[in-house]
Amino acid sequence: MQAVILAGGLGTRLGDLTKQVPKPMVRVAGKPYLEHQLAELRRQGLTDILVLTGYLGNQIESHFKDGSQFELSIRYSREVTPQGTGGALRDATLLLADEFVVIYGDSYLPIDYAAVLARLADHPAAVGVAVVYDNTESTTVQNNIALDDSHYVTRYAKETPQTPDLRYVESGVLAFRREVVDFLPTGRPVSLEKDAFPALIKLRRLLGFVTRQRFYDIGTPDRLAAIERLFAS
Repeated sequence: MQAVILAGGLGTRLGDLTKQVPKPMVRVAGKPYLEHQLAELRRQGLTDILVLTGYLGNQIESHFKDGSQFELSIRYSREVTPQGTGGALRDATLLLADEFVVIYGDSYLPIDYAAVLARLADHPAAVGVAVVYDNTESTTVQNNIALDDSHYVTRYAKETPQTPDLRYVESGVLAFRREVVDFLPTGRPVSLEKDAFPALIKLRRLLGFVTRQRFYDIGTPDRLAAIERLFAS
């Protein structure tokens, strides 16, 4: 199984912490955050890793190299200018496996990634699976996903008023077939959420995988402190 890590973001909400280092290299519990993510992937047997770098990406590449010291095989695709989450994936098309897991370089969700890929394999018409969290009591992120009775995503609405159909939160783990790149426009930066999700939803080709495992991220100082407590315990 291949895991793709989106690690090119600027991390501006972390202020001075990301002026000299990329967000995935911010230290958490004594080591770069990305090391925690890679350790979880290795624990689950995902050793084929593709890291999509951007801002200060040379630091990630020089630290992890080919991954052999972490018992992994790591390759990189670095964007020259910011291309967005979808654009980074689009530009790495030739390095993608037929099916792969995508995680964000600032999030942490220790669920069974093989089960997410199995859900994709069980639905040949689907192009992607979005892991969604069904309890917002433990996170400050508002609900942004609606599912139908067959657990296909029917709406993604991140910055709109809450409505009863929005019962879930997209939690930063995805699985795709390589054909997802056909849904990513060329010639401009592209967002998976704003560009690919609506196209896949319209064609009923984006599944939801529901978990009650709380997800974490390091996107803000408060969230960074929360995940620091998690790893420290």
